[in-house]
Amino acid sequence: SLDDADEPYRGGMKFNAMPPMKRFRDMEQLSGGEKTVAALSLLFAIHSYRPAPFFIMDEVDAALDNVNVLKVCNYIRQRSDDFQCIVISLKDMFYERSESLVGICRDVSSNSSRTLTLDLTKFDRKSGVKKRSRGQGEDSAAKADGSPKRPRVIAAGAE
Repeated sequence: SLDDADEPYRGGMKFNAMPPMKRFRDMEQLSGGEKTVAALSLLFAIHSYRPAPFFIMDEVDAALDNVNVLKVCNYIRQRSDDFQCIVISLKDMFYERSESLVGICRDVSSNSSRTLTLDLTKFDRKSGVKKRSRGQGEDSAAKADGSPKRPRVIAAGAE
């Protein structure tokens, strides 16, 4: 239900969730991880109804345990053809399952920020060894039609 039905964009909304194997409780009584899973479920349900081209999620995994982080990672990977996703996270599990990493660091010499990018699609996930390109030339990040391949899942670290 909406906090303000007359002007819905000015207020919040209230919804109920019942985690598996638990009795029904108010949202205020759920743990941080349960609230996060409920909020992500609502977000992805809205996305299935009215898709957005990309998401930027800032530390949505902070209150989640490793099992639920893995579930969120797998869900995003399964849906990565539908949208791009930038996840700011401190957990290695997101880094391991992303297609690209973007790091922001401070450059002391110029007193500014610097961006570092690593395309993980060029590496074999199991061995960590760089994949060999098979006669594709330098632009191996292009599709067959010549258009550039877009990154789908990006994990960015925060300090």
